[in-house]
Amino acid sequence: MKIGVPTEIKPSENRVGMVPAGVDILVQDGHEVVVQEGAGLGSTITDAEFRAAGAKILPDADAVYGEADMIVKVKEPIEEEYGRIRKDQLLFTYFHFAASEVLTDAMLGSGAACVAYETVEVDGTLPLLTPMSEVAGRMAVQEGAKYLEKPMGGRGMLLGGVPGVPTGRALILGGGVVGINAAKMAAGLGARVTIMDVDMDRLRYLDDVMPANVTTRYSNRLAIQEELPLADLVVGAVLISGYKAPNLITREDLRLMPQGSVIVDVAVDQGGCVETIHATTHLDPTYEVEGVLHYGVANMPGAVPRTSTFALTNVTLPYARTLASKGLRKALRDDPCLALGANVVGGKITHVGVAEAFGRESTPLSDVLG
Repeated sequence: MKIGVPTEIKPSENRVGMVPAGVDILVQDGHEVVVQEGAGLGSTITDAEFRAAGAKILPDADAVYGEADMIVKVKEPIEEEYGRIRKDQLLFTYFHFAASEVLTDAMLGSGAACVAYETVEVDGTLPLLTPMSEVAGRMAVQEGAKYLEKPMGGRGMLLGGVPGVPTGRALILGGGVVGINAAKMAAGLGARVTIMDVDMDRLRYLDDVMPANVTTRYSNRLAIQEELPLADLVVGAVLISGYKAPNLITREDLRLMPQGSVIVDVAVDQGGCVETIHATTHLDPTYEVEGVLHYGVANMPGAVPRTSTFALTNVTLPYARTLASKGLRKALRDDPCLALGANVVGGKITHVGVAEAFGRESTPLSDVLG
C-alpha cells in the first residue's frame, strides 16, 4: 500500500502524522510512504530524516493525496483539503465528527473511509486518544494558570498561592484521562482541587491515588452550581466516545463564578461541555463571556508538537501497519476494536454517536463492508 503523510494546515497545528521510525517500519513491511515536503518541520523532524528512513518526499499536498491509498494525519481535514480526498481513499486521523456537520457531510460526499483515532476502543479505554488527553489535561492547568494572570485578562491570581495567602481553587469536570492529568498538575502547583464524575468506582479510585489537596465529588447539576462560585479555574474534561459532549455549564451558570475566573474546555473538539464555548486557536485562544475568560483551543497538544507527535505516533503506528497490511475490510473484520474507529465509510455514517449528533440514521459497518 502507498501511505501518504501531508502537512497539517489547521491553524497553529505543528504535529505530523508519522515519524521517521514509523516510515522505516512501514517500508520494511513492504509499503511505500510519501511525505509532503516540510511536513515534519513543526515537530523538528527534517525531510532528510524522513528520506533516510525510506520515505519519498513530494512537493505539495495535491501530490501526496493524489498518490496515496491511505492518508495518515493528526487533525481532521479542513475545507481546503476536502477536494483532495477521493472515493475509497482511507483516512486515518482524529475526526471528532460529532462536533461538525460540515465535516461529516464533506466526508460522506467524498466516499472515503474515515477511521477515527478517538473512537478506537480496547477494553473500555481509548488508546489512540489517551496520549493526547494526557497532554491536553496537563496543558489545561498550565494554560489556565497563565490566563488567571491579570495581563492575560484573568483575575490576577497565582493558582498555587504563597505562604499567608490562600491558594486558588480548580474545579475539574470529568475523572478520565484528561481529568486525572489536570488534577495532578493543579494539585502539584498547590491548588485546592475538586474533581467531579458520575462514576463512583472512578471517584473511589481517584480518592485513593490523589494527594490530600484533591477532593472528589459526585457530579450533578446542583453540585456543579455549588462548586462554581468557589472556582478560579474550571477544566471541562468530559468525554463520551464518538458522541457530542454533554452540556454541564450554561450561560446563566457563568454568573455564579468569580469575575476574571477561567474556563478551559478540553471537550471543545467534541462540542464542549460549556454552553458558551466555541473553538479557538493558539493565535487567538480566549474570549470573555459574563466576566469569565473562555479558553477553547481545539488542538491544545499542537502547541507542544515535539512531545505530542512522538506520543501520538507511538500508539497509532501499530494500527496503521494493520490497515496497510490487511487493507480496510480485512483489518476491520479481524479487529473489532479497530472497527469501532470506522465513523464514515463509503458515503455512510457507521458510528451511532455521529448519526445521533445530527439526527440521522447510521448504517451497520458490516453492511457497508459487504
